[in-house]
Amino acid sequence: MAPATASAITLTINGEHHTLTVDHRTSLLDALRERLDLTGTKKGCDQGQCGACTVLVDGRRIVSCLQLAVAAEGRAVTTIEGVADGEGLHPVQQAFLDLDGFQCGYCTPGQICSALAVLDEHAAGWPSAATDDIRPEAGPPELTPEEIAERMSGNLCRCGAYVSIVQAVARAAENTTGSAAGGTTKEPAA
Repeated sequence: MAPATASAITLTINGEHHTLTVDHRTSLLDALRERLDLTGTKKGCDQGQCGACTVLVDGRRIVSCLQLAVAAEGRAVTTIEGVADGEGLHPVQQAFLDLDGFQCGYCTPGQICSALAVLDEHAAGWPSAATDDIRPEAGPPELTPEEIAERMSGNLCRCGAYVSIVQAVARAAENTTGSAAGGTTKEPAA
């Protein structure tokens, strides 16, 4: 008997369950775009090098072109379509809008998903290659432009909007607390 080459899987995307049959070789990116019509996640290089297809899986960023859809079963996937809270933009989305963190906008969904993970990673005290003091007792490093640029370096912007992207991530860091993906906003200073 020949082994099966497809499986019925249930994916949890932006809090909703979707059951579909996929070929075992189907990437999460292709399942999102071609099977579920969630086209906010973009296909750039299809080799894991540009970051345009970045989504969150269990709160951690991944390039969905390299993740098999079958491997995402049982995990919580957040795409750009699931970032906003209803009609209200997430603080990261608002910062990208306010500070022109995009030009053509093609890479923006992946940039925003990556920025959400950057804020969570930073809050958890994870160091980056730009972090001077990586001792746990040092706490999270200051979120300098260099620190943000290093943490966002897996996402390319062919238009070159990097300065605005870094500024948007810094602004979002000032306006969020707790889980960046959860979007808890700080109360305005009195």
